[in-house]
Amino acid sequence: MSEAEPNEKIDATFRNGSLTATGIILGFSLNFISLWVSNPNDWSRIDLLPMSFLMVGIAIQVKVFADLLARDSLLAVKYDRSRRLFLIGLSIVAVGMGIALMNDILGLGSMRMLG
Repeated sequence: MSEAEPNEKIDATFRNGSLTATGIILGFSLNFISLWVSNPNDWSRIDLLPMSFLMVGIAIQVKVFADLLARDSLLAVKYDRSRRLFLIGLSIVAVGMGIALMNDILGLGSMRMLG
């Protein structure tokens, strides 16, 4: 994998598409955690594990969204870093959702995903 030159820039329309996709996925992540937190069931200790993954992943996604809004995000080096960070944040959110789903399937947590 070749590294981008320090002053190499990406096209603004390409960055705008990435910004849109990042915003949509961030919105889905925030919607999921909002619905999950507003669930009327009581919390248990085991629910803290997926919640911590969700919060860390969403925090990374928010940082990436803010980074992509910056003027210097057109620099290829910064754009590539933001893209990698976003995929890491997305993966962490997916792990959190997977843990929450497994807790629900196994009957371990009190926060229900499946109804």
